[in-house]
Amino acid sequence: MKKWLPHPLLTPILALIWLLLNNTMAPGHIVLGLLLGWAIPRFTLGFWPEQVRIHRPASLLRFLGVFLYDVLISNVAVARLVLAGPRALHPLFVTVPLDISNPLALSLLANTICLTPGTLSARLSPDQRSLLVHALDCTDPDDLVRTIKTRFETPLMEIFEC
Repeated sequence: MKKWLPHPLLTPILALIWLLLNNTMAPGHIVLGLLLGWAIPRFTLGFWPEQVRIHRPASLLRFLGVFLYDVLISNVAVARLVLAGPRALHPLFVTVPLDISNPLALSLLANTICLTPGTLSARLSPDQRSLLVHALDCTDPDDLVRTIKTRFETPLMEIFEC
C-alpha cells in the first residue's frame, strides 16, 4: 500500500491545490487533480529523504492559521511602508539562532519566513544552527528573533519532532 500511496495526506492536498489554481470543480478537473495528487508523490518517492511524520496534526492546523494571519498582516504593513516611501524603512539583517533539527521543518521555517512579506531567509549557517534573516522594517532585532522563534520555529518543532 505504501508503494502505491506513499503520502496519503499529500494526495488530497495536491488535488485541492489543482482545483484552486484552475478555479473549477468540473468532474474532469477533479479526476485530473486526484490523478496528479497520486502521481506526483508516487513518482517523486525516490527524492524524499525519509517518510514525513507529523507528530501533532492539531499543531499543524494552528501553525497554518498563524502563518496565514501573519501573511495578511504583513501584506498590509509592507503596503504601508511602500506608500510611506524609503525614509520609513529600517532594513536590517538579523541572525536567528536555531533549535530546530528536522531537515523538513528547517526548510519549512526558512520558506515560511520568505513567504511572510517583509522578511527573507538569506543564509543558513553551515552547521544549520543559525539563519540569517533580512527584515524590511526592523527597529528591534531581539523582537524579530523572538517572533520567529515563538510563532514559527516552536510550532514546527512540535509538529515534526518528538
